[in-house]
Amino acid sequence: MKNLKKLILLGTIAVITFSFTSVVKTDWVVPAKYKTMKNPTDANDKENLAIGKTLYAKHCASCHGKKGLGDGSKAPELKGDLGDFSSAEFHKQTDGEIFFRLIDGYEDMPSFKKKIASDEDRWLIVNYVRTLKK
Repeated sequence: MKNLKKLILLGTIAVITFSFTSVVKTDWVVPAKYKTMKNPTDANDKENLAIGKTLYAKHCASCHGKKGLGDGSKAPELKGDLGDFSSAEFHKQTDGEIFFRLIDGYEDMPSFKKKIASDEDRWLIVNYVRTLKK
């Protein structure tokens, strides 16, 4: 009986601890390898940009908006900051950082690791969002 009580207590503590950790996650930390990762695709190729734009429209625009201003149709339903892809702050990131955020997901943003399985397609989205500068 004592062991059962201890087990229940430990289980409760574990659940509370893991619940708290997921709430406390405040920084979207990009691993070092992504910060220096180079984009292998041609960012100036018109066909690549057209593909990136199509992929962005399919996977990103509903939240981030057509111009990346964070004003997509689903934006009002979301809690987190959707960012402004036209801002200088956004464009300070390396291509690798943007690539990581696309596959990692954070808070309300889902991971697109499975939905956009091709690394090349992910890089083409990175190229496209680079065109959304002010």
